[in-house]
Amino acid sequence: MNNENKISRRKVIGGLGLGLAAVAMAPVLSAEGSPKPLSFAPEKLTDPTTKYPRPPFNGQTQPWPGLTSKMNPVPDHGETSYKGSGRLKGRKALITGGDSGMGRAAAIAYAREGADVVINYLPAEEPDAREVIALMKAEGVKAIGIPGDLREEAFCQKLVAEAVKSLGGLDIVVSNAGRQQSHVSILDISTEQFDWTMKTNIYAPFWIIKAALPHLQPGSAIIGTTSEQAYDPSPDLYDYAQTKAATMNYVKSLAKQLGPKGIRVNGVAPGPIWTALQVTGGATQEKLKNFGGMTPLGRPGQPVELASIYVQLAANDGSYATGQVYGAAGGGGQP
Repeated sequence: MNNENKISRRKVIGGLGLGLAAVAMAPVLSAEGSPKPLSFAPEKLTDPTTKYPRPPFNGQTQPWPGLTSKMNPVPDHGETSYKGSGRLKGRKALITGGDSGMGRAAAIAYAREGADVVINYLPAEEPDAREVIALMKAEGVKAIGIPGDLREEAFCQKLVAEAVKSLGGLDIVVSNAGRQQSHVSILDISTEQFDWTMKTNIYAPFWIIKAALPHLQPGSAIIGTTSEQAYDPSPDLYDYAQTKAATMNYVKSLAKQLGPKGIRVNGVAPGPIWTALQVTGGATQEKLKNFGGMTPLGRPGQPVELASIYVQLAANDGSYATGQVYGAAGGGGQP
């Protein structure tokens, strides 16, 4: 090899090395050409057994449907703890029971992920609903509250129509509102009480999904809130547990029906979660004092601990999940 060839070869190899070094040191560019950081600050590990309050809890009761602001301790719905990243930007969601519990956590998370949100709640829950709406509006998204009783078919139809009109469409439906009352014996449940639970937990999702379906395009998502009660029912939740088993079943059935249309249907199955349901007759005072203490984590879950599940089931990157039930029960439960 002559000197000229040696020099040319050194130049090529040297230039290639510099080029590779430049690529390695250059920031990654997004599709818009803006630089993205190559690394993130490490997040500290958190012990899940001590992350939130553990029993024993103080005995407490409120008239139905209750207010989370009056609970002790007050549940964490993500008011300050949930951090969004724009995963649902441009999406339009309707959430029933969005004033408290998992519905509130989903509403806050959806807003911080960029979605416009309509929440439904009972008129008595207006104080809680106002807090949620203010938190969502602070994210710069549309946030609308529509109070009303889901036991009325006409209202369910009106709710969907107003949500579509207010948001300019609809592509996420979260059926979360529920009624839960503890009764030692089936003999203690009146027909009126049984009907109330069935209308709220089963009829309302049926009416709402029927009304929403003509507006849902491929890529839309329907999410039901079931429970560990669907798999391992407590003796004092005879009527409530039936509705959660039915919810689990309609999720799987509807997913098969709507899958070919590109509409995904999934469910979330919480275990013992610290919500207003528990202090408004959903649990006995004895059970309430040790609520969640029997789980492997030794405590009840907080609504915010399910928020990311509702986000994942609505997000585009969860596109192969349909007919699934995602559990979060502190180590108990079966889904």
